[in-house]
Amino acid sequence: MIYHILAVGDVVGQQGLDHLERRLRPLKRLKDIHFTVVNGENAAGTGLLPQQVDILFQAGADVVTLGNHTFGKSQIIRQLDEDPYLLRPANFTGRAPGRGWGVYDCGRVQVGVMNLIGRCGLDFNADNPFTTADRILKTEKPRFTLVDFHAEATSEKLAMGYYLDGRVSAVWGTHTHVPTADEGVFPKGTGYITDLGMTGPVHSVLGIPPEQSIDRFLGGPPQRHQTAEGPCKMQGAIFSLDSETGLCVDVERVDIR
Repeated sequence: MIYHILAVGDVVGQQGLDHLERRLRPLKRLKDIHFTVVNGENAAGTGLLPQQVDILFQAGADVVTLGNHTFGKSQIIRQLDEDPYLLRPANFTGRAPGRGWGVYDCGRVQVGVMNLIGRCGLDFNADNPFTTADRILKTEKPRFTLVDFHAEATSEKLAMGYYLDGRVSAVWGTHTHVPTADEGVFPKGTGYITDLGMTGPVHSVLGIPPEQSIDRFLGGPPQRHQTAEGPCKMQGAIFSLDSETGLCVDVERVDIR
C-alpha cells in the first residue's frame, strides 16, 4: 500500500494560520493524505502560542514541528513537555523542555517523526544533528520515519539527506521559507527536498513586509517583525511511501494559493 505523507512549510503569522485553516483539509482530501506534519515555529512571528498549536491541529496537522524560534514565546514551554504531538529539535541540549522524536499510529502502520536543527549559521550550541539522528534511529523502528531538518545551509541539508538515505523514509528542510526545486527520491529510497517553503503572505520577504526588510538592509534600526498583508500561499511536499519497504517512491511539491 502507498501512504501519502504531507509536509507543510513554516507557517508565518496569523495570515499563514488563516490560510492553512482554509486550504489544508481540502488539499488532504484531494490528495488522499494519510499523515500531515506542519512546521509551526513562526505562527506568532517568532515562536508560537498554545492557542496557535490548537489551531494547527484543528486545521489538520497530525504533528507540529519547530526550529530556532522554539522558545520565542515562553508560554509554550509547558506544552512542549505535555504534548507528544508537538516536537522541538531533538539535538537541543538535554536541559531543553520537550521532545524531538515521536512515534504515531497511522492506520495499520506507525510513523516516526524526528525534528532536528542545523548548526551552520544557527549558532545556539545545539548538539550534532547527524549523531543525534544516529542515536534516535537505534531506538524504535516504525515502518516510516520522517525528518524535518530545520537548517540554514543547503549543503548541511543535502548532506543530511544523503547521510540518512535508505535509513529513513523522507527528509525535508525547513527554515529558509523559499521552496527548492530539487524534490526527488535518493538512490537508496529516501524522499528528499532541501526546503518546503512557507505558509504565509505571497508578496513578502520571508513573510514580513518588503519595505521592513529593505529598511533593515539599508541600515535602519532593528524592528519587531510584522507579518505582511495580502494573498497567501501554502507550500510543502507530498511523499508517497511504500508500506512494504518503508521507503519513498515519489515526491510532489505543492503550492496552494
